[in-house]
Amino acid sequence: MIIIIWVLMSYMLATTVLVPSIGRVADMIGRKRLFVLGAAVFTIASLFAGMSQNGIELLVVRIIQSVGGSLMMANGTAIVTDAFPKGELGMALGVNGLIVAVGSAIGPIIGGILTVAIGWRWIFYMNVPLGALVTVWAWIQIKDIAPIPKGEKFDWFGAISFTSGLFFLLYALTEGGFGGWTSPIVITFFVLAAILIPLFVYTESKVKYPMLDLRLFKSRILFFAYSSDLINGLARGALMFLLIFYLLGIKNMDPFTASIYLIPFAAAMMVMAPISGRLADRHGSRMLSSLGLLISGIGLLGYSLFTRVDMSMFEIVLWGTIMGFGSGMFNSPNISTIMGLVPPERRGIAGSTRTMLMNAGSVISIAMAFAILSSGLTPQAMDALFIGAQIGGKGIFVDTFISDLRFAFFLSFII
Repeated sequence: MIIIIWVLMSYMLATTVLVPSIGRVADMIGRKRLFVLGAAVFTIASLFAGMSQNGIELLVVRIIQSVGGSLMMANGTAIVTDAFPKGELGMALGVNGLIVAVGSAIGPIIGGILTVAIGWRWIFYMNVPLGALVTVWAWIQIKDIAPIPKGEKFDWFGAISFTSGLFFLLYALTEGGFGGWTSPIVITFFVLAAILIPLFVYTESKVKYPMLDLRLFKSRILFFAYSSDLINGLARGALMFLLIFYLLGIKNMDPFTASIYLIPFAAAMMVMAPISGRLADRHGSRMLSSLGLLISGIGLLGYSLFTRVDMSMFEIVLWGTIMGFGSGMFNSPNISTIMGLVPPERRGIAGSTRTMLMNAGSVISIAMAFAILSSGLTPQAMDALFIGAQIGGKGIFVDTFISDLRFAFFLSFII
């Protein structure tokens, strides 16, 4: 069971710690070759993931797959930004967000159909022809437009200390949420993170070509834009897990049916992302981003106030739709602000830093949710719900679970 959990968590954890370093490399050597390499690695790893014979093999290949995903994620936003003038950037990034939302909506449904019809391996095999198409298309179509700085060196010490420190921190938070905070490995990793991350911050202010240019955070607008990304990840990162736990454990749904009720969140985000991007081009980003977070907060407050055993499906869809509208309204203006303020030769690290902060917030949010829900679930039930293997209330102390669930939603609303 632990292996299966880490098969799911390893991808998010690995992409979170890798994207900043990759973004910096992209600024130094160009984005196209790294994006194409990422698509190829992701495609080949998907093939081997489908061929895996046990959990360990699948976990190893999944980590390799995350490297390919990181290479694409670290460059995608910067490639879009390079290709559009500033007056159209919000709309372009909004359309990019729309595509992400479409994938989020239909991915679980297609995966569920494939699993039921022909087996779980085809979730990975499906990526092979699509990945090959993306690899070839990217090689032919993408052009490196941004200027490549001359004579800059990669900050290996900064990259290693940052990546290691962030990994130790996120792993400790995740493992603490799953298995308890007094574990020796959890304590050890927290200590290592407490040493490496401050060391990274200190050394980055001294080197000529830092891995992460801390001057980005000296801009008041960029500082608050990045901070809101982290806080937004903390607030809604665990939303899908919380809802899946409720639908599988209380509403007795199977994972495929439960995923259908999560579509309104992605659909609302899909509708709102390009609209808010266009509005940001015309009217600026501050009000839209703030209003988007406020609307997301209303959705979380609705879940915290009205979650109960007999909660109607209409209520679940309503609050999820409100959350989706808020997220779509926030994301496009926020990323447009960040990418519009940095020079072209820093867009790789700027976009990947945003991805890192949002993912880090989500990982921490999931760990917090597990810690909160632990009193209402047996460890076996928690593991089973996390991987979608449980339908019904076995191992769930219903009253405590509902109370904990409402508290988790309320804490997310406060954040």
